[in-house]
Amino acid sequence: MDNDKFIQFCKEKVVEYNNGSMTMTTPPNEISTNEVYVVWLNRTLQNNKALLSTTVEDGMYYEITYNGDKDELYFDAYYHEYNTEIKHP
Repeated sequence: MDNDKFIQFCKEKVVEYNNGSMTMTTPPNEISTNEVYVVWLNRTLQNNKALLSTTVEDGMYYEITYNGDKDELYFDAYYHEYNTEIKHP
């Protein structure tokens, strides 16, 4: 799967997950692929991995991995729980 196809597929899966699993708020926070962005992308041989997020301020980010040997995709959704500054001495 080439990078452009992979990125488009990833964005569509994030939209499906986001719109299908969110609690409906007022107004609804349904998104399109235009609100999904790639944070990091890597392709090694026949494998792809992307980290994505959305413009929705919910602390979620998504990891999608394509295993080219098995023609399988893996989708993980994470919640950003903690962040702190650590000063370098």
